[in-house]
Amino acid sequence: MPSHAAKTNDAAERRPFSLAARAALTTGLVLAAFLGAIGWTLSRTYATSELNKLQDRLHDSVISYITGTDVRRDGKPIMPDAPPDPMFSRPGSGLYAVVLGGNFHWESSSALGRDFSFLHQLEPGVSQFVGPVDTELGRLYYYSFGVAMEVTDHDPVRLTFTVAQTEDELEGNIAVYRRSLVGWLATLGVMLIVLQLMLLYWSLSPLRKVTSDMSRVEHGDTDHLDSQYPIELTGLTERINAFIDSEREQRTRYRNTLADLAHSLKTPLAVIRSQLESSGDISVAARLPVLDQVRRMDELVAYQLARAATTGRQTFASAVPIAGHAEDLVQSLEKVYAAKNVLCEFDIEDGAAFYGEQGDLLELMGNLLENAFKWAGHHVLLVVKPLPQVGRQRPGLLLSVEDDGPGIDADKIEKVLQRGVRGDERVKGHGIGLSIVQDIVRAYSGELTVDRSAEFGGARFSVVLPPN
Repeated sequence: MPSHAAKTNDAAERRPFSLAARAALTTGLVLAAFLGAIGWTLSRTYATSELNKLQDRLHDSVISYITGTDVRRDGKPIMPDAPPDPMFSRPGSGLYAVVLGGNFHWESSSALGRDFSFLHQLEPGVSQFVGPVDTELGRLYYYSFGVAMEVTDHDPVRLTFTVAQTEDELEGNIAVYRRSLVGWLATLGVMLIVLQLMLLYWSLSPLRKVTSDMSRVEHGDTDHLDSQYPIELTGLTERINAFIDSEREQRTRYRNTLADLAHSLKTPLAVIRSQLESSGDISVAARLPVLDQVRRMDELVAYQLARAATTGRQTFASAVPIAGHAEDLVQSLEKVYAAKNVLCEFDIEDGAAFYGEQGDLLELMGNLLENAFKWAGHHVLLVVKPLPQVGRQRPGLLLSVEDDGPGIDADKIEKVLQRGVRGDERVKGHGIGLSIVQDIVRAYSGELTVDRSAEFGGARFSVVLPPN
């Protein structure tokens, strides 16, 4: 069976991407596809342009050779003394010129010793641009043009002029352009992504403001969300504020109803008790059982009302400072138990707060302190510490009360925490205080433990409320 931690990890792994991550990822993919398409288009366009330029250069070289060539009366061609480009005179330069005739074959100095058997003659007026062609010289592009040169008293001399060039220069130019293009597009892409992230950060700032304001409401720093939001979020924030108001109104109405019910029940019970105690017509034997039942009804009403009034954990609870309320409670208890001369010490960290109803805090802390004052010899210690946790908006709380009384045996702890049970029947009380404490702790998803005080030797009641 999978553990709770494993389930938590699986849930975290299945958590969807945030809006910012979704927008950034989508923008990145679209931008990459867009810039890639632009890069591919520009690269293809540049390659085509370079190929056209190569064809034009080869064509111009062929025309230069044609215009510089003459034919003798016997029909033998006379090639020009100076080539149109010095590369034609440098062996192995990569730029070659070849002229083919019926029994005529001429090559430029750069083409001497090279194999151009793949060339053939063309009909006069026919041109041809071919490449790249795999040859012993490497991959070549060549341009051929067929002409018929008129000769006096002789048939026209048919020649085919061909100029060839290796693809190294063409591919080199394209490679340089592509590297430059990739660099510029990458720079442009980074700039656009940074700009997009800045725009995204600005666009999502209202949502972050909602989150921040919600945290402030949960911490009790404010009662409502701010009203200054874009029109797209106004409907949402207004409904959240309405929900907050509705929850608080319902809680107040519920507590008022309980208070009215308490008053309605306690007054008749008090009248019945008063009449029974003052009436002389009823015998003591008959009066005592009724008084005992009235007392039990009074205790039951007090317990159930205190239990029902417990609010429990709330999403929009205000932070209730503990130090001031603790001092007020202790001052009241010191007056009640003045004869015992109890000294209550505090160990309350700065900023310790209770996130819930103030009444729940007073009920919880008051019952624990009163129980300690009842059983203490002379010392009581109240310890309060916040329990922060990473990823939680509100910290947890540790609240413990220790005394130097007789303590509670381990085998009696469960019995003492039962409703209506007192640790010593000689000590006054209804025996419902610790049960109410348990109900409050349970309502806040906390834990109550009872053990022995290491410092005083008496009982120690510790309440741990988790962060949320």
